[in-house]
Amino acid sequence: MAALAYATRVPSAPQLLDLGKARFLAELDAVVAVYAAAMRPPPLQLPGRRSIMERHSSHPSFHAVAVTAGTGGAHRGDPQGLRPPARGPIVAFAYGFHGQNGQWWHDLVRDALLAAGGPDYAQAWLGDAFEVAEVHVHPDHQGRGIGRAIVLALARPRLERTAVLSTQDADSPARRLYRRLGFSDLVTRFSFPGTDPPYAVMGAALPLREEPLLAPGSPRR
Repeated sequence: MAALAYATRVPSAPQLLDLGKARFLAELDAVVAVYAAAMRPPPLQLPGRRSIMERHSSHPSFHAVAVTAGTGGAHRGDPQGLRPPARGPIVAFAYGFHGQNGQWWHDLVRDALLAAGGPDYAQAWLGDAFEVAEVHVHPDHQGRGIGRAIVLALARPRLERTAVLSTQDADSPARRLYRRLGFSDLVTRFSFPGTDPPYAVMGAALPLREEPLLAPGSPRR
């Protein structure tokens, strides 16, 4: 009897996925699950957040990226491991779009920038801006540079003059990451309607600063 041959499957590395609108909507369950794990909102808020993400996908020049966990092992029915490994679950995502008047975040931030620095200040940052709407990494996968990788991958192909975003006004890993990538504070202690913690609105000139990775053991998002 001939001996059976077995292939040793080497676990695959995480994959970076480039998501257009259709693929983003197809992955929306997984995306919302990462958001829920990272932000831990009340469960009753998740349907509303999902609706917001669906609406965002229709904004001009929408673009999303995601990272999947590495996986290994042969497919069922493929004991010799001849087929590529199955894709792991999504563990991080980010998306954004071209900002314009009439968008909820854009209009609120425009008014805040007008109050802080006048029309020229608001126009300089929002006149041709890529708005980074969401950046989330599952807690089990934080601290590995994934946040940096997805922000850079999201912003790298953009042709706008600036990138803008908002994050909680605190000394958080996310805010430290954005500063390393070239973002600076435009408005601080800003409250969006219906939210409790104050936010900082941050902006950067594009392309972003692709600073070197931190040394091993340094905190990363």
